[in-house]
Amino acid sequence: MQKMMLLGDEAFAQGVLDAGLSGFYGYPGTPSTEIGEYIQRSPQAKQRDVKRLWHANEKTAMEAAIGMSYAGKRAIVTMKHVGLNVAADPFMNSALTGASGGLIVAVADDPSMHSSQNEQDSRFYSKFAMIPALEPSNQQEAYDMAKHGFELSEKFHLPVMFRVTTRLAHSRAGVSRHEEVAENEMSKPTDPNQFMLLPAFARKKYKHHLEMQEEMVKASEESPFNSYFDGADKSLGIIACGLGYNYLMENYPDGCPYPIVKIGQYPLPRKMIEKITSECDEILMVEEGMPLVEEQLRGFLNNGIRIKGRMDGTLSWDGELNPAKVRAALGMPALPSKPMPEVMVGRPPALCVGCPHADSYKALRAAVVDKYGQGHIFSDIGCYTLGFMPPYKAINSCVDMGASITMAIGAADAGLFPAIAVIGDSTFGHSGITGLLDAIYKQANVVIVILDNDTTAMTGMQDSSVTGRLERICEGIGVEKDHIRVINPLSRMHDENVKVIEEEIAYEGVSVIIPRRPCIHVYSKKKRSGGEE
Repeated sequence: MQKMMLLGDEAFAQGVLDAGLSGFYGYPGTPSTEIGEYIQRSPQAKQRDVKRLWHANEKTAMEAAIGMSYAGKRAIVTMKHVGLNVAADPFMNSALTGASGGLIVAVADDPSMHSSQNEQDSRFYSKFAMIPALEPSNQQEAYDMAKHGFELSEKFHLPVMFRVTTRLAHSRAGVSRHEEVAENEMSKPTDPNQFMLLPAFARKKYKHHLEMQEEMVKASEESPFNSYFDGADKSLGIIACGLGYNYLMENYPDGCPYPIVKIGQYPLPRKMIEKITSECDEILMVEEGMPLVEEQLRGFLNNGIRIKGRMDGTLSWDGELNPAKVRAALGMPALPSKPMPEVMVGRPPALCVGCPHADSYKALRAAVVDKYGQGHIFSDIGCYTLGFMPPYKAINSCVDMGASITMAIGAADAGLFPAIAVIGDSTFGHSGITGLLDAIYKQANVVIVILDNDTTAMTGMQDSSVTGRLERICEGIGVEKDHIRVINPLSRMHDENVKVIEEEIAYEGVSVIIPRRPCIHVYSKKKRSGGEE
């Protein structure tokens, strides 16, 4: 079939479509978002009616994907690394329920924290759950691993993790496609108790899961994505995982003189590891993220061989891996580089010109910060987190999805007044509703500001599951109707908006204020298409 120029994310997305995908589930989060967007735009997906709408959060997406697998069809669920924390409950339990139709959990990690709160390494989750994991070294492998992942999932009746990192997710290369595979027919599990985790069943399932570990190791040893490359110089052996292998070979365009174990499938191929460590004087461990494989080497080798990597400082623990770091770890001289031109001036991130959040923050500053000082406004994750930056300096926290509301509750319990939460409409649907439910139950004295810009803006304008129903949700949960206030965040409405915020601060109870104005990009798009302004 034809060759396509694809991002790593897109290569995987095309791969699952060609491998008989029936359902995509996920929540947008950089650097994973393009997987879902590619499937949503795909004529192939539309023709086959592949299910492809975003979910409220990663947990609900994971559970829906398990449901499609239950019914015998192939499904994927996508998220970024911190999203896997949200989905951890069903993810961990899916290792015991297993899969019926092929199930791939695609997680995109973000080393160097380009757009994330931490450098979490999702491979630890796959090791914790004791399920197979795949990690591509290039875009072609990202495509090929999709079909292999479904086959692996259906062979072991387990979910399979697909782990990619920012650099591969967002870079392009040519990808050759294979013939399209037909979707599975709908079927119920052959074991009617497969998805029942009552303790009596779960204990048996766990024993069976442990018994399968050796089979999974054997599958890794036979995997086309794990390879042993011999080298003449045995003074050093190199174990390179995923994209780390690509970085390694950039430094050896004419071939590496040292033996290499290339790892793209987990659990570790033990025989290959034992071979390279028995032949070489010392080992360099090249892996993107945390020293997961390095820790395992130190644990099961125990033969005195020196292992170099992140744990001994040969490679830095934090930040992205890159060819220059690998080059330094190999003891090779740095390549010549040119200083950055003076014209390239760093620019801090900022809200877009015309963003409705700007006027919301101006009103919040006037009603809260100017009157009570800093330290009263808790925020969440989205474009509006930029309210921390000048000229607004209006917010004081960003911890995880939904934490603004619950942190405001705890601060109010401690006596902080006023306690204000700022959360976006999509984030409210993701993780804020349960926090609001807590606020109502506790009768907390908090003001919750839900910034409604009609889209999931930060990750690329995806639809939100709460659009058009925020007031009904809040009232249904128990917020008094008179204290659900919708305002228009425009500069000409500034004084009126400040007054509304002040009135709700004065109210002893739970208030919800909804500043509502479309994201400037949504507005521009509607204007260009002739829609409503």
